[in-house]
Amino acid sequence: MVHFVGAGSGAPDLITVRGQRLISEADVIIYAGSLVNPALLECKKDSCRIYDSAKMTLEEVIEVMRGAEKKGLTTVRLHTGDPCVYGAVREQMDLLEAERIPYDSTPGVSSFCGAASALDMEYTLPGISQSVVITRMAGRTPVPERESIESFAAHGATMVIFLSTGMTEKLSARLIAGGYAPDTPAAIVFKATWPEEEKYVCTVETLAETAAAHGITKTALIIVGGAVAQSGYERSKLYDPAFTTGFRSSGGGEA
Repeated sequence: MVHFVGAGSGAPDLITVRGQRLISEADVIIYAGSLVNPALLECKKDSCRIYDSAKMTLEEVIEVMRGAEKKGLTTVRLHTGDPCVYGAVREQMDLLEAERIPYDSTPGVSSFCGAASALDMEYTLPGISQSVVITRMAGRTPVPERESIESFAAHGATMVIFLSTGMTEKLSARLIAGGYAPDTPAAIVFKATWPEEEKYVCTVETLAETAAAHGITKTALIIVGGAVAQSGYERSKLYDPAFTTGFRSSGGGEA
């Protein structure tokens, strides 16, 4: 059996209870050594074999899984954050299915959630934004034209931008070209929830300046939108005494 497990955003105690249990029971662990906190491996069995996928190809990863399965061993494939976001898990699952190797998935705390906690931030503030766009700049992995930074910026929603910290100058220009005002609030969160976490609030126009001033070129998330300011929002209807909900009555309307 192969278990795909989300390692969480960085802090060892932000992995799920299920994920930690699976790590402690695994015979083989393949983890993304360039991104996953190695402290998560401290609960492994002494006999567990560890492989760092940062130094491996897809074919080599599958070969380790295949070999473990032939021996009746349990494998944990440990991915940073939640594997469903930029995790490259589907290609692994398809190959396992082709070989009839069973697998399952355990979610993790994504770094975009970790970044929000670092900033004590709510992404979906009433009257400011009710949508979160998770995207990235094109690099070695292309981005479909219909998903350009400009097209998402036109909505004015909250944007969380992965894998783009080394391109902040271009990113700023494209966000502004798409419709964000230069003084739109923005933030850069480096290694959210890790001991070395850093966080900086700036504007869309000063993203590159802020990143350069603090030497941040990778392993960071960029957050853009009015929600970053955490002000000027409307009160939630859910807790408004003038509204009736399925659990609370009032003389107002219905939520």
